Amino acid sequence: MTDLTGKTALITGSARGIGKAVALRFAQLGANVVVNYSSNAANAEQALKQVHQYGAQAIAVKADVSKAADIDLLFAETTQRFGSVDIVVANAGLELLGVPIAELSDEQIDSMVNVNARGALFTMQRAAKHVADNGRIIYMASTAIVHPVAGAGLYTAVKAPGRHFAEVLAREVAGRGITVNTIMPGPIDEAGVFIDSIPADSPFRGLQAAGRIGDRIGTPTDVADAAEYLVSDLAAWVSGTTIGVTGGLPQ
Repeated sequence: MTDLTGKTALITGSARGIGKAVALRFAQLGANVVVNYSSNAANAEQALKQVHQYGAQAIAVKADVSKAADIDLLFAETTQRFGSVDIVVANAGLELLGVPIAELSDEQIDSMVNVNARGALFTMQRAAKHVADNGRIIYMASTAIVHPVAGAGLYTAVKAPGRHFAEVLAREVAGRGITVNTIMPGPIDEAGVFIDSIPADSPFRGLQAAGRIGDRIGTPTDVADAAEYLVSDLAAWVSGTTIGVTGGLPQ
């Protein structure tokens, strides 16, 4: 099992869903954990309680990734509490499905661009400055960026830049032994729209599960498995790449 004892991991958007699963996995592996949230303090406190059950040192920090000043505060509080940061997962994001491009509002466009595109850039930019040598940076993308979906054009467009940022950043920090990679999940249960807007009995779930391993959609644990690999010593020479967590969906 991977040993992260003594390392500090900062995961944006980690009060629920994929981010929370990654935070819990890193805590289980011995890391100090920074739980980030933007608005729901109750979810963050619940995530923090679960992290502490693994005996990990942890804090919860409220920060909106679309605001550079908030990201600066997030990294400042992390280093003040733990002295350094070794792992950063740029996971925070918004999903918007079922809205044709012609019907997008200005507010929807601004919100999605600010959180998903600017937020990813701000997070990885600060990570490049603060992550310790031989550290790890992960960007959480989506298969939507390679499989266009009607009604998800804006989401697709604003998630794609983060992958490119990660690929370029991998070259820029390689001399310090830092790896930068992307995880690209397919549909993940108990995350994103599968929490907010798709009921348990929706036929959409069955359609998404068809043809995948085990005839199921993914889980946050599946994504945490990939994250564990990328922060492990086994992946010390894996950088600038994308790992699909899709259950068999071609990329």
